[in-house]
Amino acid sequence: MNLMSQTTNILKSNNIRLDKRKGQNYLINQGILSRIVDSAELSPEDTVLEIGAGIGTLTIPLAEQTKKVVAVEQDNKIAQVLKKRINDLDIRNVEVVVGDATRIDFPEFNKVVSNLPYKISSPITFKLLEHDFDFAVLMYQKEFAERMIAKSGEKNYSRLSVMMHFCAEVQMLFEVPPSAFIPSPKVSSAVIKLTPDKKENACGDDIFIRTSRALFQHKRKKVGNALLDSFHEIRKTDKQTAKTIVTGLNSDIINERAVNLNPEEILEISKEIRSVLDKLED
Repeated sequence: MNLMSQTTNILKSNNIRLDKRKGQNYLINQGILSRIVDSAELSPEDTVLEIGAGIGTLTIPLAEQTKKVVAVEQDNKIAQVLKKRINDLDIRNVEVVVGDATRIDFPEFNKVVSNLPYKISSPITFKLLEHDFDFAVLMYQKEFAERMIAKSGEKNYSRLSVMMHFCAEVQMLFEVPPSAFIPSPKVSSAVIKLTPDKKENACGDDIFIRTSRALFQHKRKKVGNALLDSFHEIRKTDKQTAKTIVTGLNSDIINERAVNLNPEEILEISKEIRSVLDKLED
């Protein structure tokens, strides 16, 4: 039985209707599934975290090659179907966790392999990067994946691009068409390899994170104006203090448009802002 027939039969026999709004798009292309598993370079020593496990399309082949799979699924009805499949197949190295992946505490893992629910792409990516692991093979909406690797001045350049520059190495592996899922999403997808790489510890720097957010809320404006308009994102203070801080920054940078700054320049701005804030608090 092919993957599409198997999936539709499981869903029908359990009276499950997938909800696109919850990101329930199930992979039915065996070739794509195999490429994802192969990309994870699995070994019997691996403990793999899977987010959005669904009925086990990816979970089961992962379990065949690893020490353990922690399969997180928010929908309790679907999670029970997954548990029954695992039990029927006598698979004993899968732990099914029922809950919201953005809220639960993750157990230890060294790899992540997931067809992520697209609505949690950003929060779950940053949550994963709070942990120490070898690498992740993740499927995202194609546009989101392109934002992860975009460079300054490019169409998809965003706060996400800046954060990924300092937090991880991102490699686009391959694209996935809408026809590879049921129900078919309206957008194409992409599988990426994400390897943690916390350069200069900027990834966990609160002022850097807040400065990036402030800049990209007004990314078409000049840096000085963008920071003034959103300085509350960095630190709550009066307008005059914010203006004093911003006008004292590197003049060559504050007259540039925020979208044209490279990640290192944004980090430099955040360091200047931190230095002034520290002096004000002394």
